[in-house]
Amino acid sequence: MSDLVAIVYPSEAKAEEVRQKILELQKEYLIAIQDAVIAVKTGETVKLNQLVNTTMAGAAGGSFWGLLFGIVFLNPLIGVALGAGAGALGGALTDFGINDQFMKDLSSKVKSGDAVLFLLIKSMTADKVLNEIKDPGGTVLKTSLDEKKEQHLRDTLAVATQAKAA
Repeated sequence: MSDLVAIVYPSEAKAEEVRQKILELQKEYLIAIQDAVIAVKTGETVKLNQLVNTTMAGAAGGSFWGLLFGIVFLNPLIGVALGAGAGALGGALTDFGINDQFMKDLSSKVKSGDAVLFLLIKSMTADKVLNEIKDPGGTVLKTSLDEKKEQHLRDTLAVATQAKAA
């Protein structure tokens, strides 16, 4: 079962810095994530910065299959165009990982200019991961972790945030 963690940062750059660190830790097999999304609140709107662009992936896949069918039926250009359109539509309608509406609703509660890093974690070596991502600080907004793990995460990030403020 996966765990959801949402951490608020004062800027999109800070959230992106942590996301890149998480992706590096994944290469070292210290954490396995299913999704990592940054939601940025600007005014009253929330923009999602997805790790995987499903619309582009769908268009690319659709173009390939459209080209293949177009070659079979002797009209590859129409096949590519129809395949790309169908793939892009399918990709746009696909919700991969964390529910988009859930992220937008939760992110609407933070102040304008803040960024929320959403992580869907399959597994992790908690002490090593926390040690690597604690420096930028952050505030835990929501988790699905058990109470003990959530409190440890909150305490670790709070210490780093207070150290920066001092």
